[in-house]
Amino acid sequence: MARSLSLTAYRALSWGGQQSPEQLPDARPDGPLIWFHATTPERLAALQDLSGRLMQQRPELSVLFTRPPASESRRWPRHLLNAVELPQDHPGAVRGFLSHWRPDICIWTGGSLQPNLISQAAENRVPMILLGAVESELHLRRHRWLPDLLRTTLDCFDTILTDSEASARYVRRAGIGSGKVSVSAALQVSPNPRPWPEEELAETNQTLAGRPVWLSAWSQDSEFISILIAHRHALRYLHRLLLVLHVADPSEANPLKARLAAMDLRCADWDAGDEIEDTTQVVLSTVAEDLELWYRVAPVTFLGSSLEPGAGGQDPLTAVALGSAVLYGSHVQGHIDTYARLASAGAARAVRNANDLGSGVVQLLAPDQAAAVALAGWQVVTEGAHLTDQLIDLIQDKLDEQDR
Repeated sequence: MARSLSLTAYRALSWGGQQSPEQLPDARPDGPLIWFHATTPERLAALQDLSGRLMQQRPELSVLFTRPPASESRRWPRHLLNAVELPQDHPGAVRGFLSHWRPDICIWTGGSLQPNLISQAAENRVPMILLGAVESELHLRRHRWLPDLLRTTLDCFDTILTDSEASARYVRRAGIGSGKVSVSAALQVSPNPRPWPEEELAETNQTLAGRPVWLSAWSQDSEFISILIAHRHALRYLHRLLLVLHVADPSEANPLKARLAAMDLRCADWDAGDEIEDTTQVVLSTVAEDLELWYRVAPVTFLGSSLEPGAGGQDPLTAVALGSAVLYGSHVQGHIDTYARLASAGAARAVRNANDLGSGVVQLLAPDQAAAVALAGWQVVTEGAHLTDQLIDLIQDKLDEQDR
C-alpha cells in the first residue's frame, strides 16, 4: 500500500505523543481470529450477535471484541467493559497490538477512525470492512491540515457500508471509489424468539374472547401510576380493554395488587394461575419468559423502564419481531439507536407521560394503525437480518480467500 504524505506526517507526529502504559493482554487463541471493533455499546451488542451466528457455521473461529480507548468509553455500561480497550493511536502501541493479536479479518463499526492502527493493519494485509459508517463520526477534525489523511485511512478498507446515502456521498467525495461504497441497513441484534406452544397461544386467545389487549412490559414501580392512569384513560373509549402489566421487579407485585384494589381495578395474577374473567381489567405477570406469549397476543406494547430516568429502557426488537406495535418513553439511553431507527421508519412511537400513553394505546388499537406500525417494524427487523446474512457470507468469502 502506497503511503500518502499526510499519513507519513501523521505517523511521524504520533511518535511524539504519549504512549499508554502497556497492559498484559490475554493470550491469543489458536486458529483464525476475527477482530470486531465497536464504537458504541449498541454496536458491540450487535457485533456479539453477529459473531454468535457466524461461529455456529464456523466453530473453529475465535473472536476479539475491542472498544475505543479509555477516554472515549469510560461512560459505557460496566458489563460491556470486558471488550479489549484499543491503545491510543501511537505507532508503537498499534504495532504491539497487531503483532500480538494477528487478526485475520477486521470489522470496524461507525467511525472514530484511528489512522495509524487502520493503515498498519492494511499494511499487514488484514482484510477490513467498515460497517455502518456515519458521516459525523468520520471527520478527522483535529487533522484538517493533513488533506488526504481521511482518504488514505478510508481506502484501507476493502468494503465500506454506510448508514445513509448522505454518508456514502461523503465517503465518495473523500476520494474513495464507488465500487467500495454502498448503503446498508444498520447492523442490529437479530431477535430470535423461540416458538410458542400453539395450544397455549390458542387457549389464551380464546380466553380473551376478542377483547382489546395492550401490554406494558418491564414496568418499573416509578411508572406504575402513569401506566394505570393511561389504562383508565383508554378504558373510557374501549370499555372491555385488558392491560397485561409485566412487573420488572417481582417484589413489587404484591404492593401493586393493593394499589390496583384501591383504584378499583379488577386484577388477575397470571403467575398464581388466576383465571382471566370477562370483568378482569388488569393481568399481573412477573415472568420475563412469558413476555413472548404476550407480545404475540397484544397488538400494542408499551416498553417500560423508559418513562422515568434511571433504567435506560429495554430492547424493543423481540416485541417488534412478534408483531406488536411499540410505544416507549423518553428515557431509552441504553437503546437509543434502535428506538430512533424504529421511530424514523414509523415502527414505534414515543410518549412523554400518562396522557400520551393512554392516547397512544387507543390510537394504535385501531386495527389499521396497529397493522401499519407492526408492518413497518417487521421491515426494520428483516432488513437487519438480511444484513447479518450478507456479512456472514462476506466474512466467509474472505476467510476462504485466505485459505487459498
